[in-house]
Amino acid sequence: MDELILKLKQAGFSGETDTSQETRDFYSHDASMFELTPQAVVMPKDSKDLQKLVQMVAVAKKTQPNLSLTARSAGTDMSGGAINDSIIVDFNKHFRKVHRVTATTAQVQPGVFYRDFEPHTLHHGALLPSFPASRELCTVGGMVNNNSGGEKSLEFGKTEDFVTELKVVFADGNEYTVKPLNRRELVAKMAQKNFEGRLYKQTFNLIEKHYDAIKAAKPKVSKNSTGYNLWDVWDRETGVFDLTKLIVGAQGTLGFVTDIKFRLVPNPAYSGVLVCFMKDMNQLGEIINVVMARKPATFESFDNYTLKLSIKFFFYFRKTLGWAKLIKLALQLIPDALILMKGIPKLIMLVEFTGTSQDEVDQKIKAMHADLKPFKLEAIEEDNTVEKAWKFRVMRRESFNLLRKKVKDKHTAPFIDDLVVPPPYLPEFLPKLRTIINKYGLLATVAGHMGDGNFHVIPLMKLEDPKERRKLAPAMREVNELVLKYHGSLSGEHNDGLVRGPWLKQMYGPKILELFKDTKTIFDPSNLFNPHKKTDATWDYSFSHIREHF
Repeated sequence: MDELILKLKQAGFSGETDTSQETRDFYSHDASMFELTPQAVVMPKDSKDLQKLVQMVAVAKKTQPNLSLTARSAGTDMSGGAINDSIIVDFNKHFRKVHRVTATTAQVQPGVFYRDFEPHTLHHGALLPSFPASRELCTVGGMVNNNSGGEKSLEFGKTEDFVTELKVVFADGNEYTVKPLNRRELVAKMAQKNFEGRLYKQTFNLIEKHYDAIKAAKPKVSKNSTGYNLWDVWDRETGVFDLTKLIVGAQGTLGFVTDIKFRLVPNPAYSGVLVCFMKDMNQLGEIINVVMARKPATFESFDNYTLKLSIKFFFYFRKTLGWAKLIKLALQLIPDALILMKGIPKLIMLVEFTGTSQDEVDQKIKAMHADLKPFKLEAIEEDNTVEKAWKFRVMRRESFNLLRKKVKDKHTAPFIDDLVVPPPYLPEFLPKLRTIINKYGLLATVAGHMGDGNFHVIPLMKLEDPKERRKLAPAMREVNELVLKYHGSLSGEHNDGLVRGPWLKQMYGPKILELFKDTKTIFDPSNLFNPHKKTDATWDYSFSHIREHF
């Protein structure tokens, strides 16, 4: 590795490299339950640096087959997609330019934190609405590579719906612009006698040959981040061929994104939130369907365990909010104290509506409250504004960090953390899911995007205990079978990585998995980019790299 880094410097690489044990240990974890210690961390300064790196590692890989590159920005990935035992490429150090933002578009580099990007869009009255709950911690590059979604995806869709153009360094070490092409442009691209031309031609031929099977394989859910999004690349009817649909959500296994163009939407001018306390979860599935009939803008929730943690570790929020907002949070919680004194609810639900006026929003909230009365929920401040409900959103968004950092005797084990089931099936599905969780004796928190049927079920486990680790595979297999029985997806927004890559065959079957593998081979024939994720993931490998020390 030292020899490779020396040659890299001699070739004009201007970024930083680090092989210290302290740095390698830091980059050995993301937000998942896995651990892989890299040999080196490289921080390219620009695209030219990155191209040199890819080219040199590709050559060195011919004699050192275990060499590989894994992209990483903020390291908030929950699937193990941002760790590697070879070379980590850190995009967060230098790829942090916001090039241009208007009321409808933005161009930005992948290492920019979403929290730093959003003020630019809000200045123009615009929003990139696919931000996840980790919005204060994640980068836009992570959002693209995972095809992230969040609370506003119910109304606006996921990241894939907002990427209009990408710059990508592919396996030949050159940077290319990827954007939608019409038939004439596609034919011209495929006629090129170079790596890019072969890539387009082989991808088109793969999809065209298996067109019907690929289209039929698309999960029938509102959001999906599993596999490769082949079904949306080529459309015979429109004649549009769009490789951005394939790169988004590929977790850096097909190439490295260096620049992104987004479509933005207007930030809703008027909105309000109905906050509901739910003491009995037996009717949750029915309640979700009743709420969805009113077409809310967002529909979020978190459970009693998260609420208790938020109260117990209240001062933790100072790290992300600062003292001023922490005081604001405390003052806003005072009116709710009497309700909470009657007993901690099993679930807190946040139902948001938007409109062209505040009166319209208020009427929607009142109507929603009336629909929910038969369920005997405790609704507070039915004419609530988003500002007043902010306190609960802070708890919802910070729930995973609370679990990771504040529960000392058990650890987060996000292995069934992102399942999606179409809402009409939830009344049947949810009780059966609880049965499996109880069968394996899992203490699990529940939060998520109720309107999408996208649940984040995060068990707390003693993963250093072999008996606990042995629960992972059988529990995951049973949950997966249940999700697929109800026509769901194993991941709505957290992607495959080490945790769900091994289960792609279970979800899609052998034929589609082979097409995914063929896609990987077309783009990355030497498996240079992010190995052991998605198509070449195996449970034996993933299981052998579960963290034992925390």
